[in-house]
Amino acid sequence: MTLAGAGKLRKPGRPRPARLLAWYESNRRDLPWRAPPGGAADPYRVWLSEIMLQQTTVNAVKPYYVRFLDRWPAIEALAMAPRAEVLAAWAGLGYYARACNLHACARAVVARHGGRFPADEAALRELPGIGDYTAAAIAAIAFARRASPVDGNIERVIARLFAVEESLPAAKPLIRRLARDLTPARRAGDFAQALMDLGATLCTPRQPDCGRCPWRDACRARARGDAATFPRKARKRAGRLRRGAAFVVLRADGHVLLRTRPARGLFGGMTEVPSSAWAADVDVESALAAAPRLVAARPRFARLEGVVRHVFTHFALEIVVYRARVARGKRARKPARFVAAHRLDVEALPTLMRKILAHAGVAVLPGARRGENTKPEE
Repeated sequence: MTLAGAGKLRKPGRPRPARLLAWYESNRRDLPWRAPPGGAADPYRVWLSEIMLQQTTVNAVKPYYVRFLDRWPAIEALAMAPRAEVLAAWAGLGYYARACNLHACARAVVARHGGRFPADEAALRELPGIGDYTAAAIAAIAFARRASPVDGNIERVIARLFAVEESLPAAKPLIRRLARDLTPARRAGDFAQALMDLGATLCTPRQPDCGRCPWRDACRARARGDAATFPRKARKRAGRLRRGAAFVVLRADGHVLLRTRPARGLFGGMTEVPSSAWAADVDVESALAAAPRLVAARPRFARLEGVVRHVFTHFALEIVVYRARVARGKRARKPARFVAAHRLDVEALPTLMRKILAHAGVAVLPGARRGENTKPEE
């Protein structure tokens, strides 16, 4: 970014929280989990939104948040829900350990705290799925504590504001300290949300709108003319391509063979099409050894043309799909089970599994959900 026509530049001063808060009052985003101006935030809504927003976009989260709140309007209702229902409602939002932790956290808040979230950061961090960022966000936004959550948007704003030369992720402790030093004793929740909104609307990754920024005169990166180059990032190593095979079994009465993945690991506790292991050196031609058996027989599988491709944070995946058709009444061997095709959408099927089913000609109505992201959270 250039500063042509800006004239002689002054040395940036210290950013004033009051100026950012004044900007926020006129420019705050209208989000379904936010309390109205001057209103009290609901800790349950703040927590639910923060867990959903980890490594996921606001637009992807909005419909999930509304559906969750409609179905489970209070933490007691969520705690009482079967975990399978929570996972199914989460399907498509990505990184499914969050859904398991969400359910576990709801139960812990009810069991340990009588259904009320603690206001203290340390007590919040003791709950499942709540790390440093989420604890600080809940404490600041829901309880007006002087806490400093640092998400991706805030990280970018602070790195530019102070021209932090150290690369991420090594720079994270310094950025957190700088954010904490800026946080005012009063209105810490509004201040945190103002920083989030500034990063989301003006201090964007590629083309920051420095001219409209309330902190433009205090920003060191803007004074240098290279705001868009911050934050510095260490080069990521590309993950090796992994391959595997999936086995779609269609029964003549309109049922599909599925199973539940182990509780720990990628897609933990979610529903899957029976599959082989995924590895860089897997021989997909010999993958039939991993094909599922039914009671008294193994289906006759035929390989379908093409592959299903899916990209995770640390690796890309190619899946070869085999399909078999079996007679009505065939029974599955546990832990696999047959599920009616018209009920697939209530299963906790990740987007990858929906792609595999679609490749085999099985539509998951009302359609695959959007917004999946499999980056790790706290």
